[in-house]
Amino acid sequence: MTDGSLSPVLELRGIHKQFGSIQVLRDVRLNLYPGEIHALMGQNGAGKSTLIKVLTGVLPSSGGEMFLDGQPIHPHSPLDAQKLGISTVYQEVNLCPNLSVAENVFAGRYPRCGAAQGFRIDWAAVNRRAEELLGRIGLDIDVTRLLSSYSVAVQQMVAIARALGVSSKVLILDEPTSSLDDDEVEKLFEVLRRLRGEGLAIVFVTHFFNQMYAVSDRITVLRNGSWIGEWRAADLGPQALIAAMLGRELAAQSARPAALPSFDEAAPALLQTEGLGQAGQLQATDLRVRAGEVVGIAGLLGAGRTELARLLFGLELPDRGVLKVDGRTMSFSNPADAIREGLALCPEERKTDGIIAELSVRENIALALQARLGTRRFLSHAEQTEMAERFVKSLGIKTASVETPIGLLSGGNQQKAMIARWLATEPRLLILDEPTRGIDVAAKQEIMEEILRLAKAGMAVIFISSEMSEVVRVAHRIVVLRDRKKVGELPGGSTEDEVYEMIAAA
Repeated sequence: MTDGSLSPVLELRGIHKQFGSIQVLRDVRLNLYPGEIHALMGQNGAGKSTLIKVLTGVLPSSGGEMFLDGQPIHPHSPLDAQKLGISTVYQEVNLCPNLSVAENVFAGRYPRCGAAQGFRIDWAAVNRRAEELLGRIGLDIDVTRLLSSYSVAVQQMVAIARALGVSSKVLILDEPTSSLDDDEVEKLFEVLRRLRGEGLAIVFVTHFFNQMYAVSDRITVLRNGSWIGEWRAADLGPQALIAAMLGRELAAQSARPAALPSFDEAAPALLQTEGLGQAGQLQATDLRVRAGEVVGIAGLLGAGRTELARLLFGLELPDRGVLKVDGRTMSFSNPADAIREGLALCPEERKTDGIIAELSVRENIALALQARLGTRRFLSHAEQTEMAERFVKSLGIKTASVETPIGLLSGGNQQKAMIARWLATEPRLLILDEPTRGIDVAAKQEIMEEILRLAKAGMAVIFISSEMSEVVRVAHRIVVLRDRKKVGELPGGSTEDEVYEMIAAA
C-alpha cells in the first residue's frame, strides 16, 4: 500500500453525470495510488457502475476533471481509456469462448510479421507473449486450447491478463468474484496482491464485505450518486461501513413492527432445507418455513437472497444439502416440479422475468395456472376472464380492463398482477423476491397488507427485500445472509438496527 508520500496515479475531482434532468453522479471524487487496491463500495444504485463508465469513456461526464499521472484526460471510449493505461474486467467475462486463450489475450492487436509487420499474424509470438502475460499472474496453462475448455475462474484470469497487456497503470475489477467459489476467490486475490506488489493501481468493486476487507487497502463509499468519504480499510469497521452506505448510524433505534398474524409454531415445517447450497452461489443453508409463517430473508446486495430463492424453486440445481416438503426429501429439476408441490415464485426482475408486456392482464395472470395444467386442459377465454377479474378486484389492480396490455400498467399494478398469477395456482408457499421494488408508497402498503392477509389465511411466505424496514414489518422470523451464507436468525419484532448489527458482526 502507498506510504502516503506518493501522488495519485489517477485522480477524479467533482465528477458529475446527468441524464436529462436526473442527476446520477454529484461531486464524486476518487484518489487511486500506485501499489494499492482501492475498494469502491455502495448499495445498488449508488453510482458505482456509472462512475466506472465515465472513467473508461463509455459515458461522457457532465462535469468535473480526471487526471492520470497528473495530466488531464478525457477518454471518449474504452479503447481511448486502454490507450491511456486504464483497463476494466467486468463481472461477466467478455471474451470469446470459441477462440484460444492466446487469441483472447491479443484479440484486435495480434503481433504481426513480414513487410514491416503488416502481412500476417505471428502466431508463435502470440502464444509466447500470452504465456508471458499469464505467467505474470502465476497461471500456467496451455494457451493454444479453447478458452471454453477452462473454468470460469481461469477465464477471469485470462481477462485480467488481457487487461494487463493493454494497461500498465490502472486495472478496474467490477464484481470479479460473483461466479467464483472460495478457493477460486483466494487464487484471484493472490494475483491481485502480486500485481499490487508490482505497483499496479487496482479499483475493486464488490458487494462482499469479507472479500473487500481481505484484500483492500482503502475504501471509497458512494451513496445515491454522491461521494460520502474515503478511508483506510483498517480504520473503517463493518458497522461504520454499513452506516456510511445507508446514511444513518445503527445506534438510532428504528420502530418495531406491529403485531403479526399468529401461526402454529409447533407445526412441522412445510418446507425445510438442510445444508442446501450451490458452489459459487450459496453456502450450505438451513431454512424452515411453516404454514401461516412469513420468513424474511435479509441481507445486503450480493448476500445470496435471490440465489436461495432460485434454488428453492428449481431454477438452479443445488450441489449439496437436502430440500424437504412436508418432511419428504425432494429434488426439483425445474420450476414445474416446485409448482406441483405447491411452491410459487414472484421473481426479482419483474420486467424481464415476470411480465410479458405485450400480453393482456388476463393472459399474464393465467400463465402459471395454464402451465400447471399443461396440455391436458386449456383454460377457456371465459375462465381466464373470470379469474383475472376476480384477482383485479381482490388485489385492487387498477386497469381499465383485463384485456389491457400489462405493459401499460404502473409498476405497482404489474407487481400485483404477478402475485395474482401465482395465487391462481393456489400455492401453499409463496416466495416473493423484491415484490415492492420500483413501485410507489401506496402500492407498497397494499402489497405488504396482502402478504399479511395471505399468512393469516394459512399460506407460508418467504419475503425477500432490500428494504429492511419492510422485512422487519412483516416477518415472523428473519434469516440473515451475508456474503452468500446464512449468518443467523432473528425473531419477529426485531428492529432494522438489530438486523444490520448481525450483518456487520458476521
